[in-house]
Amino acid sequence: MDVVRRVRRAAGGAKTGHAGTLDPLATGVVICCLGSATRQVETLMGLTKVYQTQVDLSAFTPTDDREGDRDEVTVDDPPDQRVVRAALDQLVGSIQQTPPNYSAVHVGGRRAYKLARSGQPVSLQPRTVRVDCVDLLAYSWPLLTLRITCGRGTYIRSMARDLGRLLGTGGHLASLRRLSVGPYDLSVAVDWSRLDRSILQVDLKPHRAGVAL
Repeated sequence: MDVVRRVRRAAGGAKTGHAGTLDPLATGVVICCLGSATRQVETLMGLTKVYQTQVDLSAFTPTDDREGDRDEVTVDDPPDQRVVRAALDQLVGSIQQTPPNYSAVHVGGRRAYKLARSGQPVSLQPRTVRVDCVDLLAYSWPLLTLRITCGRGTYIRSMARDLGRLLGTGGHLASLRRLSVGPYDLSVAVDWSRLDRSILQVDLKPHRAGVAL
């Protein structure tokens, strides 16, 4: 992961780990741990995350985001906001979710995205994830903006895809930004460009370091 390599270099080669990656499309908060704090990674990965995303309902893509080729879906009567909200309600709670084929999930010892990129079939099983809240911030067909609060292992790309299936439309991510991980949000993060210089003590939080892309 580029951010981990940059943090390690900025920290003078110190042992570095991360508490949850971001998709290539995404921006926002990544928690990086240095030195002995890497022992906290597993605990930090369990913290609640908050995202803001824009979903495009006019097409599906194989990657479930805008980086994949569009498979356009013709919708003669776009769903209104009431219908969209009802569909979003079905994606809240303890739900079954199938990860994207282009994801880091292991399949037979290999990453799913590596199989997908090589043209091999990918068969992923649904798993239980926790979605605490989905707020509809804006909607103008075919784009809607959502704020999502969720637990570990939740794929926002899968939520976009599944929302499209529920609505009978398309569904993929047009943008994604992680606003916070637990108590750490963008206000306490180190900007990506800051990693061009050495990390200082003032950049660190106790046993943790937040990095904003």
